[in-house]
Amino acid sequence: MPDSKHELKSKVKQRKTFAIISHPDAGKTTLTEKLLLFGGAIRQAGSIKGRKSQKHATSDWMEIEKQRGISVTSSVMEFSYRGYQINILDTPGHQDFSEDTYRTLTAADSAVMLIDAAKGVEAQTIKLFDVCRMRGIPVFTFINKMDRFGKDPLDLLEEIEQVLGMRSCPMNWPVGMGSDFRGIYDRAHHRLELFEGEQKRTLIHTDSDEVDNPKFKSILGEAFHNKLCEDIELLDIAGDPFDEDKIKAGALTPVFFGSAITNFGVQTFLDQFIQLAPSPSARMSQTGPIDPVETPFSGFIFKIQANMNPAHRDRIAFLRICSGVFKRGMQVNHVRTGKRMKLAQPQQFMAQDRQIIEEAYPGDIIGLYDPGIFQIGDTLCETGSFKFEKLPSFPPEHFARVTIRDAMKHKQFEKGINQLTEEGAVQVYRTFIERTEDLILGAVGELQFQVFEYRLKQEYGVDVRLERLPYQFARWVTGENLEPRRLHSSNSLCVKDQDGNLVILFENEFSLRWLKEKHPSLSFHKNSYDIHDDIK
Repeated sequence: MPDSKHELKSKVKQRKTFAIISHPDAGKTTLTEKLLLFGGAIRQAGSIKGRKSQKHATSDWMEIEKQRGISVTSSVMEFSYRGYQINILDTPGHQDFSEDTYRTLTAADSAVMLIDAAKGVEAQTIKLFDVCRMRGIPVFTFINKMDRFGKDPLDLLEEIEQVLGMRSCPMNWPVGMGSDFRGIYDRAHHRLELFEGEQKRTLIHTDSDEVDNPKFKSILGEAFHNKLCEDIELLDIAGDPFDEDKIKAGALTPVFFGSAITNFGVQTFLDQFIQLAPSPSARMSQTGPIDPVETPFSGFIFKIQANMNPAHRDRIAFLRICSGVFKRGMQVNHVRTGKRMKLAQPQQFMAQDRQIIEEAYPGDIIGLYDPGIFQIGDTLCETGSFKFEKLPSFPPEHFARVTIRDAMKHKQFEKGINQLTEEGAVQVYRTFIERTEDLILGAVGELQFQVFEYRLKQEYGVDVRLERLPYQFARWVTGENLEPRRLHSSNSLCVKDQDGNLVILFENEFSLRWLKEKHPSLSFHKNSYDIHDDIK
């Protein structure tokens, strides 16, 4: 354990905790694997190749992930690199798992935005970037697949500015593209990194700080060298200068080019990223900022995962440490319940693999055995009873009625529903106006239903029937003299969420507008957090 705040400050400075965000198929899992490779965490990178592949990514540990060749749940990976402790929050790239991805971003200090050079800024990237902007976290951009033909690099920079509203500063610049890809020019170190196939990294240095020098020209050839000189001159004159303060404020994104699949440009990115990315800083709570060094141990639960080890039917709560020193066996306050509890078996992760740890520090992610007492957003602290800011919720866009096929397995069904709901895999609502009570599931993405159905079968032995419903969005309703029966109609459905709050599911915007006009005294909210003050 650190003997002083000076030592703790040093531990905090060593931590780099970040998430990788991207649209599906941009190469996120491949980039994650290559970063782990450089950290010595794995011996061989296994990119996602589809269901026929016998080699699977380290971050994809669920059986369904291996079968489908996609990431469906967030995982945590920790390794050391050049004196830094790296914590990667690997999140699902598929658009249907965005809620888990959104929530995981709250535990990160920065984000790496991965962009496919051929496709540019895509829909899922925009959604994830908006969450980063909402939290004000720095975003670092890696433009991937330069070994394939894609959009002009200058056009990609313009697209980042036009679509995301963020200025960019290229840290390196590509020479050629696709079959003509020659490598990248490092603007800060005035050197060439030549592309010579997979796993090869040749750095060419010169005594000159200018890109226009004979050595580069002889290596690249006149045409490629002239184009590089023109591009760099344009960036120097018209591009945004490097500004570390703007980067930390989330107003400027450093841009790196490379190819994750061939491992080109990844180490160059990692070496500069660990120097620029922020270490853990103060987190806001209801009582003000919580300093990572000055405040005793505290943290919050941002994810709960059941059955990481199906043989033991275990349940793990993921805790982001925000301040102080975590010690195995320490007593902490569980603020929501007001109870004192002992944290006996803390674990750190490499996807599904884990090990018991004795200590951990701000920025680290640890797993706590959960007998069913934790909820997403819970604050744990060594002293005091403050709460960290609430995690944002994201309203579902898909709904389905769920029924059990075998009534004899109702107990397993209830357990599965409760645990998967607490993980955030789905949201659960219940009808109450009709004589029979139906169970309605809500999800941000359609594929979440398929995973829910699969996991109930595989992990709890329960077969269910899902009937898709026509509703497109939900609104939480507050106001005086609420009469749910008056809000019920042919194109809207009144239900209650897990906390008993009134929610209306709508088929379209017209039905929502009609209800608002008919009941002007009522308030309609996009999520349950907005109504907290109204329902005390």
